[in-house]
Parts: sequence; C-alpha cells; structure tokens
Amino acid sequence: MPLPAGWKRVLLLLLLLGALVLLASSGAFQSLLAQVLAKAGPIVGEHPFWGAALFVLLSALSAMLAFFSSAVLVPVAIHTWGELACVLLLWLGWILGGACAYGLARFWGRTLVRRLVSAELLARYEDRISRHSSWGLVLLFQLAVPSELPGYVLGLARYGLRRYLAILALAELPYAVGTVYLGSSLLARRTFVLLALGALGILFSAWALYTLRKRLGS
Repeated sequence: MPLPAGWKRVLLLLLLLGALVLLASSGAFQSLLAQVLAKAGPIVGEHPFWGAALFVLLSALSAMLAFFSSAVLVPVAIHTWGELACVLLLWLGWILGGACAYGLARFWGRTLVRRLVSAELLARYEDRISRHSSWGLVLLFQLAVPSELPGYVLGLARYGLRRYLAILALAELPYAVGTVYLGSSLLARRTFVLLALGALGILFSAWALYTLRKRLGS
C-alpha cells in the first residue's frame, strides 16, 4: 500500500537527515565544502547586497516550486553573513515565496496553479481549506504540508491576505531557524547536534501532519 504524500515527505526527511549525518562525518566532503566556501565567500563578500538579494530570491523560489530547494546554499550563507543574518534572509525569502504563490493563485487562477503543484495534493486540500477556515487550522496546514502548497490553496480560496501573511511568518520562522542550525552543525561537524535537531524537526513535522489529517477527517 503506497504511503500518502505527506508521509512520503517525512520519509524523505529521514533519508535526508541520514545523508547529512554521513556527510558531517566525512572528511572528503568537509574538504570539498571548505574549498567551495573559500571560493564562494570572497565573491559574495564583494557584492553583499546582490548576494543577499539572490539568496532571498532563490529562497522564495524554493517556497513556490516543489522541485527546487535553496538548502544547499545555506552553508555558504552562514559562512558569509553569520547565523542570525542567514535566518532572517531565509525567513524573508520564504515569506516572499509564499506571498507570491498566494498572489499567483488568487489573481491567475487554477489553470496556472495546476502547472506548478501536484493536482492530487491541490484537490485534496482545496476541498477542505476555505476562506472561512480557522486561524489555528490554517497555521497547522502551513506547518504540516510542503511549503509550496499552502500559498496556492489559500490564494484560490481567497483567504484573507493579512491573516495568511501573519500565519506564514509564524510558521516559517522555526523552520528557518532549524535549517540554519542544521547547516551550522554540518559546517562544525557537530554530528550529535545535527542528528538531534534533525530528529526534532522530523518529529514536529510528523506531529503536525498527523494532527492536520485528524482535524480534516482524512
């Protein structure tokens, strides 16, 4: 029996965590990463504004498109700007991406959205999330499902923009903090911390997904 899409995401996160732990303990990978940082750092340092703008833009795209991720750039961003600035830039990018997804869905409609996200996932949640859904349910929805999905669903439902942006900012902040500290742990080869943070994030995602499915009755 195939896994539901949400649980496939949890399984993928488990596999990704295992890969990160292996990479953190690999001397060859750390050597390669050090070379990449040594080359990328000065380039970004010479163009700090455009480097930050590009990172925000790529983070926004990762919040809109399922096949694209900016996570591979996080170690470079941490090395260049530090952890706090990286959290803020990543958070800003994800908020921008969610807002753009919402705007595309609201003003361009279902025809465009179906080209950008899974039609199966869209249909599953579009029937259950509406403009009248409670603040708590929408927050849980944002926490539980892939980040590229809620903006499109809520835009199609014409959910209130200000409420959505507040929920989006609140939901994405812990993920931004967690992603940056995972990247920092990878750079510092803190394998135990990496494993603990990753496991905590996966458990939280699984809890949010389980609770959402229970609330929606699916």
